[in-house]
Amino acid sequence: MSTAYVLEHPEKGHIEYTDKKRHLWMSSLAMPLFPVLGIALYFVFDSQWMLVIPLLFNYLVVPFLDYAFGSDENNPPEEIVPQLEQDTYYRILTWLTVPMHFIVLIAIAWFVGTQSLTIWSVIVLALTAGSYSGLGINTAHELGHKKPELERFLAKIVLAVPAYGHFCIEHNRGHHRDVATPEDPASSRMGESIYKFVLREIPGATKRGWAVEKERLARLGKSEWSIHNDILQSYAISAILQGGLIIAFGWIMIPFLAIHNFFAWFQLTSANYIEHYGLLRQKEANGRYERCQPHHSWNANYIFSNILLFHLERHSDHHANPTRRYQSLRNFDGIPQLPNGYYGMYILAYIPWLWYKVMDKRVLALPHINGDLSKVNIDPARRDEIYAKFGNGGHAVLAS
Repeated sequence: MSTAYVLEHPEKGHIEYTDKKRHLWMSSLAMPLFPVLGIALYFVFDSQWMLVIPLLFNYLVVPFLDYAFGSDENNPPEEIVPQLEQDTYYRILTWLTVPMHFIVLIAIAWFVGTQSLTIWSVIVLALTAGSYSGLGINTAHELGHKKPELERFLAKIVLAVPAYGHFCIEHNRGHHRDVATPEDPASSRMGESIYKFVLREIPGATKRGWAVEKERLARLGKSEWSIHNDILQSYAISAILQGGLIIAFGWIMIPFLAIHNFFAWFQLTSANYIEHYGLLRQKEANGRYERCQPHHSWNANYIFSNILLFHLERHSDHHANPTRRYQSLRNFDGIPQLPNGYYGMYILAYIPWLWYKVMDKRVLALPHINGDLSKVNIDPARRDEIYAKFGNGGHAVLAS
């Protein structure tokens, strides 16, 4: 039965809203558990080919279902949003996904460590585990932005699964500050391939995360190497978890976990790459960048993948209003819109020439850019090439 949120507004009168996706959000609980389906099918059919099904679901089925189900541009009434955000049902769903990420990694590690598998099956399982542990970073993304200590604590815990404990520190106090600027290692530039971006994003984000945590601890008069370091706390849990898996299941866990960890990180890199590609905040007269607006992020309203990802794809509203909870994130008119959900865009990004063909013209066609390359975040190494291809009067401004 659906829950209706009702308000008698002094000016607008009776306002009533029902979240039609309320029960669909429970799908986000099933998504982290999906990798074990491949293992179950392996035992049923006695075929290692079954192990690839979770990966195929992510990168082939989900993009198709996004296309089939289409978009949802519905926004909850602003007057109802306080009620919607106070509903603990939505919070509990994010809390419950945290232990699931531990369960799935341990289950797949057990399977790898106890079954007679080909090396290719081990690699597939490592990629599968990494792909779904990447969802753990998404869970941490939702929890880490919230004020309650419990949610921030759970974010720190779930980041231990892919050993990416610096993420919330870096993301909240680094990426959100510098997003859509040349200074941000987590904002991709026009003409920059995802393979070049990953070499800039992962080390750059790690370095920035450590720097901002070091600054926080210095203000408190504490050492960066103390137990008060939130990054080290998460890494310690990672060491216990992954060290325990190596002890329990042997040497095969070392390459398995190395691939798992990197591919989980690469899922975040993939998201960062498509979320801000080519978008640029302008500098104001005082030398500071303008406030982040919805048009500084690529948005997507595709129903299926948004349900699986806690509305991560409504990224435009998230960056403009970081503490807003996933169930109340809004769509806006006239903002950058991706032509498919995240998994479909990942596949596109992994083929750079095709990505450029699809996305570069979309960047230049945005209303706030209107073909002006001076308003685009461009890879410096390809600036001349891009101006030669798309050139406009802004070239003289950039060259000066």
